[in-house]
Amino acid sequence: MDLLRLLTLYYEERPDPQNPLQRVAFGTSGHRGTSLKGTFTQAHVLAITQAIAELRASFGATGPLFLAKDTHALSEPAWATALSVLVANGIEVRLEEGYTPTPLVSLAILEHNVHHPAKADGILLTPSHNPPEDGGLKYNPPTGGPADTRITKAIEERANTLLAEGLKGVKRLPFREALRQAKPFDYVGLYVAKVKEAVDLEAIKVAGLRLGVDPLGGASLRVWERLAEAYHLNLEVVNPTVDPTFRFMPPDHDGKIRMDCSSPYAMAGLLALKDRFDLAIGNDPDADRHGIVTRKGLMNPNHYLAAAVFHLYTTRTWPGAKVGKTAVTSALLDRVAKALGREVYETPVGFKYFVDGLLEGWLGFGGEESAGASFLRFDGRPFSTDKDGILLGLLAAEILAKRGKAPDELYEELAANLGRPHYTRKDLPVTPEAKARLARLSPEDVKEKELAGEPILAILTRAPGNGEPLGGLKVVTENAWFAARPSGTEDVAKVYAESFKGEEHLKGVLEAAMALVRKTLG
Repeated sequence: MDLLRLLTLYYEERPDPQNPLQRVAFGTSGHRGTSLKGTFTQAHVLAITQAIAELRASFGATGPLFLAKDTHALSEPAWATALSVLVANGIEVRLEEGYTPTPLVSLAILEHNVHHPAKADGILLTPSHNPPEDGGLKYNPPTGGPADTRITKAIEERANTLLAEGLKGVKRLPFREALRQAKPFDYVGLYVAKVKEAVDLEAIKVAGLRLGVDPLGGASLRVWERLAEAYHLNLEVVNPTVDPTFRFMPPDHDGKIRMDCSSPYAMAGLLALKDRFDLAIGNDPDADRHGIVTRKGLMNPNHYLAAAVFHLYTTRTWPGAKVGKTAVTSALLDRVAKALGREVYETPVGFKYFVDGLLEGWLGFGGEESAGASFLRFDGRPFSTDKDGILLGLLAAEILAKRGKAPDELYEELAANLGRPHYTRKDLPVTPEAKARLARLSPEDVKEKELAGEPILAILTRAPGNGEPLGGLKVVTENAWFAARPSGTEDVAKVYAESFKGEEHLKGVLEAAMALVRKTLG
């Protein structure tokens, strides 16, 4: 990556408001892009931040705004840009020196809003696990979690209007003046003090577990260091390097650099050290994802979520709290929940659908197959309403400390008792027109009565939990399912499949799914 060119183009590139690819567009986790393609520039950040400044009161935020950034190269200049706009608009901004993980902002918002009538919100400059050349901006309203579609649509529309008008309506202050007016905030101190209300850190300490952590060059570095110090944990950060080029990262499966802690390729460095530790943990740059490494290797995210759900709902009370999962997360979570007498709340892809449930306490846990999850405190109050990779890493250590078995061993017991899932995902290249058709599919479009030899029990285009559109289709049998949905960023259809009848049956499910998608989309 040419770092100087990337940063120069951030300031100099002018996005074309008429080019759909260069307009502001919020996906499942904010607006993302790169200055190299004119899709994430200073102009974008100016427009989005001004839009948030104008609209935040209508979202319920009239108090301070918590501002944060991760370690991507574009996050630092974007953070400075956002700060200059927010302060110019008369907003009290709270920030800390250095880098701040996403879940720390969520916790800060929630803690403030419990005690103050003027509600806070937050902006995070991060593209999550995306490649080094990418930048991103996420907005968290007073709920503390990812903004819902109503909010992101309003921000998009106003930001794109500002871009089309040449940024005439944007207010700015010089950076030094904006920084002088901002208020310092100890995000890390707050998180370290409060996390014991959600995880049994004393049990981890008493067990004397040898823990390894790889922040993958991300914002969680200081958090892990402070946690080890505050709770006397036998914890080693195996790679404290922070480098915006992420040149120390091994390539992912496709040769790209991606700080994806659920990928065995990206986690190769930590995997090589696994025998030194009882348990090891990885996080992506903004720490909203987790990777759990045992003596046997990197856990499949779906397997860990099943173990986490079983452990949580057998060690916490949380009366009546449901288990939250997305439509493409393993059905083993459904079987675990059923065995524990808990109801499942199934949603479309996107952590935003779990926010209200976690905030109000009727969801004990919300998790996604892409290694993102969060859960309540012991007393049923929300801890973070955004994905929290640090929390889920600590939970894995709690499982080992309290049960005397690693999370993968707990998963093996669940699979032996409830059925062993076999899961896969394939990307099918499609045209933009076909993507649009996929998003509009109805149950009537599927004429088949069987899937890989089993009767079809349900054909879903809306999530059973909240009734929201899946943006695609899910077909369910007794022992298998598949789902197909268009990618939000590429011209591909994502096809997910799972079987509890073995690898051969999974191949049949996937083949049938791919054939059905091809036929349906023409």
